[in-house]
Amino acid sequence: MFDVLILGGTVIDGSGAPGFRADVGVNGDTIEAIGDLSRAGARRVLDATGLAVCPGFIDTHAHSDGVLLWDPQHANGLRQGITTEILGQDGLSYAPLSAENYPVYRRYLSGILGEPPEDLDMSSVAAFRSHYDGKVSINTAYCVAHGAVRLEALGFHDRPLVGEPLEKAKRLVKEGIEQGAVGLATGLSYFPHSWSGTEEIVELCRAANEAGGVYVTHLRSNHNERSFGGEGGVPEALEIGRRSGIGVHFSHYRTAPGSEGQVAERMELIDRAKAEGVDCTLELYPYPSGCTFVLSMMPSHVHDGGPDAALKRLSDPAERRKAAAYLEEHDKLQDAVITYSPLTPDLEGMSIPDVAAARNVSMGEAACDLLVENDLKVAYRGAPPNSVAVWQQVSRDCMDFLSRPDYMVGSDAIPIGRMPHPRAYGTFPRFLGRLRRQFGVMTLEQVVQRMTDNPARRFGLTRRGRVETGCFADLVVFDPERIIDNATYDDPTQPPSGIPHVLVNGRVAVDNERCTGVLAGRAVP
Repeated sequence: MFDVLILGGTVIDGSGAPGFRADVGVNGDTIEAIGDLSRAGARRVLDATGLAVCPGFIDTHAHSDGVLLWDPQHANGLRQGITTEILGQDGLSYAPLSAENYPVYRRYLSGILGEPPEDLDMSSVAAFRSHYDGKVSINTAYCVAHGAVRLEALGFHDRPLVGEPLEKAKRLVKEGIEQGAVGLATGLSYFPHSWSGTEEIVELCRAANEAGGVYVTHLRSNHNERSFGGEGGVPEALEIGRRSGIGVHFSHYRTAPGSEGQVAERMELIDRAKAEGVDCTLELYPYPSGCTFVLSMMPSHVHDGGPDAALKRLSDPAERRKAAAYLEEHDKLQDAVITYSPLTPDLEGMSIPDVAAARNVSMGEAACDLLVENDLKVAYRGAPPNSVAVWQQVSRDCMDFLSRPDYMVGSDAIPIGRMPHPRAYGTFPRFLGRLRRQFGVMTLEQVVQRMTDNPARRFGLTRRGRVETGCFADLVVFDPERIIDNATYDDPTQPPSGIPHVLVNGRVAVDNERCTGVLAGRAVP
């Protein structure tokens, strides 16, 4: 007698091998049998005739750290077939933070992560993991957040991390991985970790490597005289890997409008380093524009001292003019569309240029005003390109990247606000359905492998990423011909079609395209 029996499906086991007809029997949280189980009994039978059965999808890059703590059902991810998300991305998360520093970073990150409960213990990775274990619908893995480590070791200040503060930071990284984190994540365009130099990150990565973790990097895009070569980017990330010996995982590495069609050029330095022995993997999402929080666009000095200091500067007329001029000089606002502004919700979906025109102010001034009016809680996305040809080429590039054996999928989801980026609702079915069928670059089995087995092996997620006996029963039942994303830039919260059932740790979490309310997720690995 099985707890759940999935009958009549084609098993895509995650290995990349051709699918095969088999039934799947689940007891407890484990896959107990695969084969002809048509005569077996079960408490619940799912008919998968004409459908595929594959491992649950592993989202290697999601910003759900805050959202999951007030929306544990997490339908935007679960309905896509995502059964595990890796948090702490871009170094933007809450652990390890003291009771004094957690409210500071919680407020600073409220424009990208929302607002989790104020009274949580985030003083260690173990404490952080406890808030999700058995309390949310999906499994969660965690990368120690570089921003939290730097804030805890040095405060919210533009200073080099050296001496005892550096030693403390190294201890926090090592302890975090020993407590279950899968690596160290940084986002070198964000604060306070944007103030880090290359040497500091090498030291932290040595500690992470000794503890068995990987280095997940959102590449540095702003100038920092402490960084390798002055500018950062791919050369800095590879140098960190060479010096520390750690495996380097590149976040959302892709082409975009302006670099469309340049897949080989984008990979040249990385492939050269891989040939030299640097361990590299990569991820991407299948859209032509990104999304982040407006505060992150502000010049470096605005952030020094943390959110209170930033708000004070943006409220000062002279400082506001300086920040506005910086934004306009660096052309950071032209295609920005507001996705989250909870205290001015009527502006969600408007572009910052439109807000500026309506208020008869400059775009920079409009951005500063939005931050002040919303207590820093503002997110935005880029607009997609006007050229359909450019968009199509970026989509084709995404499939060409994903066809490489070192790639996997990360949605970079920011699931807050009424008008979020559609990647929060559509990333996995867009790859597996729309783009796979449109371009014919990859087989169904290959796409599934990139979404399951690749991330499970890269991040050490034990007994996940495969449909095999003894593995955890994270399973997706989907229609290969009907699966498709429905979320669009103008209607972004629409769930996909063609995914009738999702199991998390053996529990039916999506039943006939409806979330069941089951909260079976565990803190992994």
